Amino acid sequence: MTAVQPARPHTAAGRLPRVPFPVVDEVDRHCAQDAEPSTVHIEVHLPGRVEEDRLRAAFTASLARHPRALMRERPRGRFARRYEWELTEGPDRDPVTFRPAAPGALDRARADSLGSAPPLTLSPPLRVDVVEEPGREGCVLVFSVHHTALDGPACLRLAATAAEIYSGRSVPPPPAPARPASAPPPRSTGPAALARPARVAAGSTPGTVPGNAQLLAELPVPRRESGAPYTVNDQLMVATALTVADWNRQRGAGERPLRITMPVDDRTRGPRMPIGNGTRLVEVGFGAAEVASGADIPALLRLTAERTRALKAEPRPQLGRSAALLTTPLLPVAARAAYTRGLRVLAGPWTSTTLLSNVGRVPYPLDFGEAGRSRALWMSAPARLPRGLTFTTASTDGRLHLALRWSRTLLSDEDGGALLALFTRHLAATSSEAP
Repeated sequence: MTAVQPARPHTAAGRLPRVPFPVVDEVDRHCAQDAEPSTVHIEVHLPGRVEEDRLRAAFTASLARHPRALMRERPRGRFARRYEWELTEGPDRDPVTFRPAAPGALDRARADSLGSAPPLTLSPPLRVDVVEEPGREGCVLVFSVHHTALDGPACLRLAATAAEIYSGRSVPPPPAPARPASAPPPRSTGPAALARPARVAAGSTPGTVPGNAQLLAELPVPRRESGAPYTVNDQLMVATALTVADWNRQRGAGERPLRITMPVDDRTRGPRMPIGNGTRLVEVGFGAAEVASGADIPALLRLTAERTRALKAEPRPQLGRSAALLTTPLLPVAARAAYTRGLRVLAGPWTSTTLLSNVGRVPYPLDFGEAGRSRALWMSAPARLPRGLTFTTASTDGRLHLALRWSRTLLSDEDGGALLALFTRHLAATSSEAP
């Protein structure tokens, strides 16, 4: 393995360029927990095997084309008012690792991705593990991304550029996600914003060791009638709401309104895509009666579509106006961190019920030449308490790849399997082919 030399300063004065932490980065940094690392997990499944030196060179070149990813947290003094990123000239370490081919290698790589975040003190704050197993065709690229620095779509852009460099085939930039220029207010905005939302009910045998676990599944993309007023994202949203409501009813939890966080990404997906945390978070509300047993699915789909269209069209800061106020550098960053963590605990009961992150159709072919195009891609978002449960979806070749991720102190592996069964059933019920 060729050692990667530490980055050298850009400037003659020896000072690296600095970027203050944006709001999303700072809030995530304030609330960091070793027990539940804030990682984004991504798996890219390829039908063939990649060449080690060629892949390393491709990722090094990809990082050079997207220099905003070459960052590390700058050391700061006690009274510093901001966290800052230092933008390095090159990686401090090689982010690509080829694991020994052995039985169970993929499971171990997945566990490492959920269990430990790449350090923010080394550039770039991501890892790429290349996994092969005896008797298993192809290979898997397992990405571990520190969510304080990067989100899933930004990492996918890095992977797409690396694939283009590796294969030598340029790909036309995909269009940015379509967003309505304006939308009329929905007839019903759902439960009041100040209403205390439902929490995901604890499982029957949650664990005592903190951390995240996940379950990956491949499902058919639900069908829609031509001209349907709702999208696949709306179908996923309804399935998520019904799954959590059904789960809570089975465990005797009191009926409460649901609020589901939904990331919205308006960035261009081409080579000039801004790298970092670029999504904004909105919350889709559901009244308890709307997700009651025997809910009218077609009516709920139409109502959900109205709400999501209005939320996507409404300009809004990434984490809302309150987060922007919290990160105003009037006090030292250490004081703001303690204040933010305290508010997070107090606001826990009003945190959204769960998160649904739908990447949609993967916008890049992820073609690695002789190793082939990606035939499946999974991504999972952090599932720290108080939510404790996230749903992340992406689709490739007409198949939906679902990552169900949860906090081990809330749910067990058996609970995860039961939730997957509920989600599968409710998603099928949203299909135009449902009986």
